[in-house]
Amino acid sequence: MAEPMTFARMVRDIVRRHGGLPTRLLQVLRDVQDRLTWLSPDALDQVAEELGLSPDKVRGVAEFYSFLYTNPRGSYDILFSDNITDRMLGNRELLHYLCERLGIEIGETRADGVVSVGVTSCTGMCDQGPAALVNGYTLTRLDRPRLDRIVELLNSRTALEQWPREFFEVTSNIRHADVLLGRHFADGAALRAALRRGPGAMLDELVKSGLRGQGGAGYRSAAKWIACRNAPGEVKYVVCNADEGEPGTFKDRVLMQDFADLVFEGMTLCGRVIGARQGFVYLRGEYRYLLDALRATLQRRREVGLLGEAILGDTSFNFDIDIHLGAGAYVCGEESALIESLEGKHGVPRIRPPFPTTHGYLNRPTVVNNVETFAAAAKIAVEGGDWFASRGTAESKGTKLLSLSGDCERPGIYEYPFGVTVQRVLEDCGARDTQGIQMAGPAGHMISAQQFGRRICFEDLATGGSFMVFNRSRDILDGIRNFTQFFVHESCGFCTPCRVGTSLMRDLVAKVHTGHGTRFDLEEMRKLGRIMQVACHCGLGQTAPNPVLDSLDEFPEAYERRLRSTAYEPAFDLNAALEEARQLTGRRDPGAYLNEQDLLLRAMP
Repeated sequence: MAEPMTFARMVRDIVRRHGGLPTRLLQVLRDVQDRLTWLSPDALDQVAEELGLSPDKVRGVAEFYSFLYTNPRGSYDILFSDNITDRMLGNRELLHYLCERLGIEIGETRADGVVSVGVTSCTGMCDQGPAALVNGYTLTRLDRPRLDRIVELLNSRTALEQWPREFFEVTSNIRHADVLLGRHFADGAALRAALRRGPGAMLDELVKSGLRGQGGAGYRSAAKWIACRNAPGEVKYVVCNADEGEPGTFKDRVLMQDFADLVFEGMTLCGRVIGARQGFVYLRGEYRYLLDALRATLQRRREVGLLGEAILGDTSFNFDIDIHLGAGAYVCGEESALIESLEGKHGVPRIRPPFPTTHGYLNRPTVVNNVETFAAAAKIAVEGGDWFASRGTAESKGTKLLSLSGDCERPGIYEYPFGVTVQRVLEDCGARDTQGIQMAGPAGHMISAQQFGRRICFEDLATGGSFMVFNRSRDILDGIRNFTQFFVHESCGFCTPCRVGTSLMRDLVAKVHTGHGTRFDLEEMRKLGRIMQVACHCGLGQTAPNPVLDSLDEFPEAYERRLRSTAYEPAFDLNAALEEARQLTGRRDPGAYLNEQDLLLRAMP
């Protein structure tokens, strides 16, 4: 640890670099942790003093986010991606291999303080796993030879900058392009079109386009922009939700990596239309590797007059964008939780209404759209609303980006007009003998082969943009168990139905998965799922039971074949639990054992 004065100066410098703004608390904590490897009590107190916040608030925020540590970690912090697709690619075997080579257990820091190894839900690299993070930077395509080399680098304390570049290579894997990924776009074209048309006419084009939010909810984008534009107040904001934390979804990662100008142009366009001067990109913490390149792109756009003051020479057109890096909280994908995080707080969803279009960031009117939506808006500005609406279906205009992973020959990004069938997508990605698909991540829906003729659109099968493919060699319950564990970890704990319900659902699935379940447990899952769908505070808890409920309907045989009994059976075996006590006391007499008759008699009133 640095000397006290140096330590205090270091924290002060970081806080000053962030303007001394409490809203930058999460970014300040990330930077302090980068310097110290963890957030000690002294560090948190120093941050609180410099920002003028209570130590309890700073500590509470630090403890909320998965990628912030309030306990010591190694100088190299490795987190294996533990999404179901990583498991299908053998991540668990590699994780144990690495720990064995390093001489530590999963979740531990080595005694010399050099390295920690743990797991995280998903790194958004499902098309090039098994993947991991080291100090927040992405490692892809892990195998034993690559891990052997990593062990050498760790033991020699080699700086990350000197690790082989190919270890960090992230490919885009664009397999099928349409109007968004395959059509040329000249930087500034959307902004010139907006200046030529004017904000009102630009909104008319957005209305004609029929563009809907591409994050999954499908709210009409024009309606959101109009509501914000008409909201009272001179100060308004634009927020790009790039926190795609849904396991199996990685399309926004590719857009930010290869089409950042298009996304930034869409945000700037929105700023012009609604009258905002400031925008934020809330970038998923797992995509930290993109941060420097995105900041360079923003700076280049400022230098050529596409961002900042007097954009394209129009002194009335002022708009800039800042990037806010997340820290491992899935719930921040929900727009109001994301806004809370932007304000330097826990990422807990707000009670709505009011909605962000009137009471968003700092209680000001705010448009929150996802990455794909802003990219599409920029294209619409150039090509026109009718052009965009000419593709797709009656209620779902334009195209949809899909992230394909799992059991298919060609995982990656596919763009189709809305209305494409599931079967067509499976054929294009080389899926064979497919048993089922988890659509839109764990919060989406699981479908079986009987539904592969359905169409991808809001009128039929809506999706935020992912397919996780399971062939017939897979045990569906492996995936379901992984999803339920994911929701337990990601529940923010704000409301009881979610906090308790996710844990109960995980335990019930685990009970069946391990061969101890009964039909009673299956019915309990259904009851619990229905309660969560109506009683949870936000979409996380309301959608958490989806994979269980869907799989009970679509794949009943996956549950039936594991049932130990068709009658009630207690989950806890008291007699077996007493075995350790018998061993410790050396008792083997009949009185040291319980039999079923004893248990029944003792249970009677």
